[in-house]
Amino acid sequence: MDTMRDRFAPIVSRLLDEDPRVAVVLAEIGRDGFREAERRHPDRVINVGIREQLLIGAAAGLALTGLRPIVHTFASFLVERPFEQVKLDLGHQGTGAVLVSAAASFDWPAGGFTHMAPGDVALLDTLDGWTVHVPGHPDEAETLLRHAVAAGDDRVYVRLSVQSNRQGRAVDGRRFVTVREGRSGVVVAVGPVLDAVLAATEGLDVTVLYATTVRPFDAAGLRRYGTVEEHVAAHGLDAATLRERIGHFMNAGRVTAERG
Repeated sequence: MDTMRDRFAPIVSRLLDEDPRVAVVLAEIGRDGFREAERRHPDRVINVGIREQLLIGAAAGLALTGLRPIVHTFASFLVERPFEQVKLDLGHQGTGAVLVSAAASFDWPAGGFTHMAPGDVALLDTLDGWTVHVPGHPDEAETLLRHAVAAGDDRVYVRLSVQSNRQGRAVDGRRFVTVREGRSGVVVAVGPVLDAVLAATEGLDVTVLYATTVRPFDAAGLRRYGTVEEHVAAHGLDAATLRERIGHFMNAGRVTAERG
């Protein structure tokens, strides 16, 4: 099976052909996937080199001219390193862009701590006006990326991971998907941890909801199954450990499991 990132360049290259508003801004990483698109659209495929602050600034400038920039690099260099530019060039100026990361969380341990970004979603949550998608399968990544580009001039973050669930599900960029229903608790699995959560909750009388969009949060969908009182970070836990923690918290009420 291909990865979410394998889908990224072909999808965006087609969007460049289809929509004259779409532009791509890169910081060296991922450039090989856009060689053909760069030849067809030299004015809308821009590589700024290893200058992540400029990456965001250039995207904001393109947005001010009416374009819809798609900005891509590793998560640590897309959200954390240029965070001031994300806050000011995009947020303060009220401009929109689609930030698409690779190597989310701890995906690439060989790159060292500089290439890890477990706090990217939490960091963006300190800013107003962002939509955050966390797909769990390449098919979902394609759907959510198209949603993001079509979202007017909104600010959208699409978090791509090398981790993937075995099958993609029909997602709409807004609502949770009910995967399993039960009466003793609620588990919300975010993105690529769904398979692990399903294994951990096998035989337990719990509802499993699947979230690929965490901001805005589908509070109405969650309320249909009760109130969440506890939070379990599922990333990095094997199914047995996750199952033990879920069982521990079930006595206290509802449970949310999400990728850290």
